[in-house]
Amino acid sequence: MARDIQERIKRLIIDGRLPSGASLPTEPELMELLGVSRNSVREALKALQAMGIVEIRHGFGTYVGPMSMAPMIEGLTFRTVAGHYRGEDSLLQLLELREAVETGLIARLAGRVPAADLAELDAIVARMRTEAAAGGVRAETDRAFHATLHRGLENLLLSEVLEAFWDAFHRVRTDLVAAHTDPETTVRQHEEILAAVRDGDGPRAERAVRDHFDNIRDRLRSSGER
Repeated sequence: MARDIQERIKRLIIDGRLPSGASLPTEPELMELLGVSRNSVREALKALQAMGIVEIRHGFGTYVGPMSMAPMIEGLTFRTVAGHYRGEDSLLQLLELREAVETGLIARLAGRVPAADLAELDAIVARMRTEAAAGGVRAETDRAFHATLHRGLENLLLSEVLEAFWDAFHRVRTDLVAAHTDPETTVRQHEEILAAVRDGDGPRAERAVRDHFDNIRDRLRSSGER
């Protein structure tokens, strides 16, 4: 019953073509529309809120939620941490998931990244060099590079999934291991990825991404992740 009510509310959003932030019927209206009790409506809305599908604003009403990747990130993060404490190579598994997706897509970006994005990537790499000279590349800068690069895929959902993988991986890595990085190597690897993409060389771009992930994998293993 609970799942059925959730599905019917989701169908209201889909059939109504409601965007994020749009107002949903009130609880009494949903009770009448769906023919169920107030408690059933509330439980269904709470479950949908946990998934980011609706947003309950107490005192104001219920609205279509942001439908973000936050629940996916939380699930990946929790699964990886739980696996780590069971003695699994969970962080390496998450890294391999990122590698499989990013390596498979990089050739599509070669020669196709807009000039404005290439200029932004140049600026990010320059910032990386400055940070490396000061002792280390910041995670926020690394993330900005990958987010800007994947923007060239012109697929918002795919870009969001890739960012979700990145976010989950770096959150867990920060909590579980102290993987020491060579900032100069980090900068060089990002420079090579950018150069290959700019030149339109798909195989070279793929090798550059694989080298980058190999370096991360080696650091994780040397840090004691098992």
